[in-house]
Amino acid sequence: MKMAFFDTHAFEKSFWESKNSGQHEINFLNVRLSAQSAKLAENTEAVVIFVHDKADADAIDTLSKLGVRYLLLRSAGYNHVDLKACQKAGIKVARVPEYSPFAVAEHTIALILALNRKIPRAYNRVRDLNFSLDGLVGFDLHGKTAGVIGTGRIGAQVARLLAAFGCQVLAVDPVKNSDLDDSVTYVDRQALLSQSDILTVHAPLNESTRHLINEKTIAQMKSGIMLINTSRGAILDTKEIIKALKTAKIGYLGLDVYEEEDALFFEDHSGEIIQDDLISRLLTFPNVLITSHQAFLTKEALQKIAATCLDNLDSMVSNKPCPNQL
Repeated sequence: MKMAFFDTHAFEKSFWESKNSGQHEINFLNVRLSAQSAKLAENTEAVVIFVHDKADADAIDTLSKLGVRYLLLRSAGYNHVDLKACQKAGIKVARVPEYSPFAVAEHTIALILALNRKIPRAYNRVRDLNFSLDGLVGFDLHGKTAGVIGTGRIGAQVARLLAAFGCQVLAVDPVKNSDLDDSVTYVDRQALLSQSDILTVHAPLNESTRHLINEKTIAQMKSGIMLINTSRGAILDTKEIIKALKTAKIGYLGLDVYEEEDALFFEDHSGEIIQDDLISRLLTFPNVLITSHQAFLTKEALQKIAATCLDNLDSMVSNKPCPNQL
């Protein structure tokens, strides 16, 4: 089968070629899917997209007219896909609900540790032969209260890791995860916000979670809280986050996602003047650490994404049950 692979990145291509083993003819494209670029899928039956591709109604309409029958998501989230348009067009859609919860969870912990122990600042000092310790004081994670919003596969693993550090772990989720033991206590959102020294977000982006962290919820938090987001950028209201950083209400901020990341992440902008005033402001704070949506980026995760996508396609083509179909 011929496939159009949008938004190709060098770090993933070899994993797809290895898993595919010549079974399908894959056209790797460097452009993102949009209503304008969808025409590049001509003469293909399947399209593969990533988190910043826009499979809106116009793009889906074009794909349908070109004869595309399958849409494979290289992600767990699907807020960038118009599922109603896909259903109307008869295009089957499948995602990768789990590629490596360990990858994202471990990156979350890495952000917490790096922020707390001021690793970026310490690294830069030593590179300049500055071995002083002033300004590098952190705190023990042991004994602190950590709040986890969302206890799916990733959030549950983060909760386990925080508990292993000796944190008292509180959690909020509409559905309690039965796999979590007594080291995690489910509470209401207000209790979690008011008691947490560290707060980490692991929720999907939808209408109920958009700007979940906002002026009102920030006001309920402890002063100097450490806030971590490795889920979706728009769960945080960035303007309110900046206000809280300026007043030290938020004492530490670790982000692997950003509300307006589509125009920035996964590309080299080092020779440009960034026009996004919000991220430019975030980067001025010494207590902010931002990575560019790399929490998932491990060999194991990339292997699982490629394998699951191709297995999804095989199942849908042969009309076998596909548990990952949307």
